[in-house]
Amino acid sequence: MLKATIRKYQSRSIDAARFILSLIAHAKSRLDARDRGAMPGLTQEEEPLYDVLVAADKTPLGVMGDENLPTMAQQLVETARKNVSIDWTAKETVRARLRLYVKGILNERGYPPSGQEAATQTVLQQAELLCAGWV
Repeated sequence: MLKATIRKYQSRSIDAARFILSLIAHAKSRLDARDRGAMPGLTQEEEPLYDVLVAADKTPLGVMGDENLPTMAQQLVETARKNVSIDWTAKETVRARLRLYVKGILNERGYPPSGQEAATQTVLQQAELLCAGWV
């Protein structure tokens, strides 16, 4: 993922601000994974989304329980994988459709409404990082 982000920056397909945000997100996901160990049953693509869903304050974990969040992370990765294209980050219609899918999954699975908007935005940012290797 890191190499793909660097390639995108070098080819000028992302600006410096997005590149820095991507590096921060990558570093945070690596630190979180190291701190808690690998989540059983989740891929490297799904673990950062699980971390997003759990969030720093652990509210979703307390409300939903640990068994539902890994399944939700898997579903979000699958949905993102099916809906990204080469230039999806530049097309607002594609981003809007993916945003609706993410919100639908969060609602369907009972994710706390107070954290849905932040989780949706972070999932989209994480999808941008992940999709470099998909398309």
